[in-house]
Amino acid sequence: MGKIRLNVLGISYSQTQTGAYALILSEEEGSRRIPIIIGGFEAQAIAIQLEGLSPPRPLTHDLFFSFAESYHIGLTEVNITRLHEGVFFSKLTCFDGSKEVEIDARTSDAIALALRFKCPIYTTSEIIEQAGIILDEQHEFESDLEHQDFYPPEHSRKEQGDELKDVSDEELKIKLDEAIKSENYEKASIVQNEINRRKNL
Repeated sequence: MGKIRLNVLGISYSQTQTGAYALILSEEEGSRRIPIIIGGFEAQAIAIQLEGLSPPRPLTHDLFFSFAESYHIGLTEVNITRLHEGVFFSKLTCFDGSKEVEIDARTSDAIALALRFKCPIYTTSEIIEQAGIILDEQHEFESDLEHQDFYPPEHSRKEQGDELKDVSDEELKIKLDEAIKSENYEKASIVQNEINRRKNL
């Protein structure tokens, strides 16, 4: 079974399960996508890392990262190894300089850690055949936009843009700092998106 490298495309609010999110992984050398339903806490942990936000207190995945670094343990790769009845199973490959160890992990946790350790994410050709979907150009374009934001669907992109469009750059930075300090990462993500949008103008 050949290994296929995956990238994290983004996260969107799940339209099918209340309080859940869809994590979208994309095939690095191909057009297939793997959608994985994950919980709100794990979605937050992944979204924070994707947005480049720094929480005032470490989240569980940040604590794991700091603990491993303190003892010189690296995460070399994450492998999504199995798909059973709609549930993905993953393994973490850890290395301390002399010994390599594989640890079972939930896929959502594994991805959150992979982003922190900046290590590659892989799956098998069998899993990509089972779970991979190919989106046509229009749906892919809409999907890519949707998956950049970490907030429920009742807050549309237009409504969020309208709220922030008249706010100065300095005020945006203040709002971002306040949201992070109060650990309101959903709001922080929205403000960060507006800052990024302006940078790309």
